Amino acid sequence: MHDDVRAHHATETEGLTSIGVAEAVRAMNSGDFSAETYAEALLQRAREQSDLKAFITIDEEAVVAVAREADKARSAGASSPLLGVPLGVKDSYLTAGLRTTLGVSNLKDYVPSQDAGVVGAIRQAGAIVFGKNNLVEMSFGLTGDNSPYGQVKNPRAPNRVSGGSSSGSAAAVAAGIVPAAFGGDTIGSIRVPASLCGVVGFKPTTGRWPRNGVAPISHILDTTGVFARTVEDCKLIDEVVTKDPAPMATELGDLKGVKFAYAPKQYLDLIDPEVEGRFNNVIHRLGDAGAEIVEIDFGEEFSALADTTTWSIFFRETMGAVSAFLRENGIPTSFEEIYRDLKPGLKEAWQHHVLPSGSKWLSDDGYNEVLANDRPKLQRLFSEAFATSGAEALLLPTTPCTAPQIGKENQFLIAGQEVTFAALAKNTVPASGAGLPGISLPIGKAGNGLPIGLEIDAPFGGDRRLLSVARRVEALAISSL
Repeated sequence: MHDDVRAHHATETEGLTSIGVAEAVRAMNSGDFSAETYAEALLQRAREQSDLKAFITIDEEAVVAVAREADKARSAGASSPLLGVPLGVKDSYLTAGLRTTLGVSNLKDYVPSQDAGVVGAIRQAGAIVFGKNNLVEMSFGLTGDNSPYGQVKNPRAPNRVSGGSSSGSAAAVAAGIVPAAFGGDTIGSIRVPASLCGVVGFKPTTGRWPRNGVAPISHILDTTGVFARTVEDCKLIDEVVTKDPAPMATELGDLKGVKFAYAPKQYLDLIDPEVEGRFNNVIHRLGDAGAEIVEIDFGEEFSALADTTTWSIFFRETMGAVSAFLRENGIPTSFEEIYRDLKPGLKEAWQHHVLPSGSKWLSDDGYNEVLANDRPKLQRLFSEAFATSGAEALLLPTTPCTAPQIGKENQFLIAGQEVTFAALAKNTVPASGAGLPGISLPIGKAGNGLPIGLEIDAPFGGDRRLLSVARRVEALAISSL
């Protein structure tokens, strides 16, 4: 009998760790389970999955206490959109009363007194800050390696990287520890780990979501965003964070009349054959479902222009942005102290690219040239492609391969070509440089069992339409996996 009870409890916990945000809210509103029961199940899951290193900090007592408050509020008639839902928060976001490290050792004891803008918005909507997700130091990297707090492992295969820099956020959702978690995306730091871990990752149009209280890399490129299990949950969270409730959701609708573009010359030139096969399969299925698919070509200079623009701004703005952030928020460390304690490979990258004394430092003239000419040109190539093709979204494989092995991320093969981890962001970089919204959806697995991601990018400011179209693609892609 005792075993039966235990088995029932295990099944119930399993059920609670696999549901999404909107589903959890509906279930709690219906009285199916309490916020406290839900929080306890997720805390249990976090303990079981602690080897993944998805979190740096979890205050278990605080999580349970806030869940109890949510239950009281609900029984008193409250109906906030995220009431009682525990969410993960990347440890680059300030959280009042909860340790915030930015992934570096010099802030291992720092507890902020204020919340980042996004955190304030979700707390106001009734969400529980479940804990702080592990990340690459200062969000600078694509693999999930963190020296002080440990390598984040991929829940789908623990010997593989999770992607980065929002490593722990993606891993926590993929592992069933939280139904959604917040990250940041500057060159691909949400979409890359979403693809490698097999979850949904939404990067809004740059500037659409608040960025205050989040450790920056680049004011021009940075955006906050979210990982979830479904597009519906991204849409719900987007409404909460932007404080812009959408009209009542209509029926999903089909894909008839939706026009998609894809650009094989730019996005399929370096790609694992299995990823390309799965991508082409999805393209065909979308066509069969009534969507119109057009092939476009962004031109010879597109990829080089996207790389130059995005990486130049990324490195050039880091020192000024980080220094100002630390100063303005009264954070008890300095840029120099952080630099001094970085892991060797990252310190070397900063030495060359981020410090004004570095060999690859971009001069003022070079930087101004990128902002005045290169970036507007990249944005123009996108807007012209959308206008000329009539497509409302661009389809591409999020990452050109599945997750590389931990320890091999600096040297691995894609389609027989030797690459470094920078190749993981090859397809995400252009939308970042132009500030466009993008979402990565899981579209099945490769033969090795690792997830493959599909990215959908939309014109600047087209977030709502992107989420609507992505829900329909998701319904089609997932129904036939």
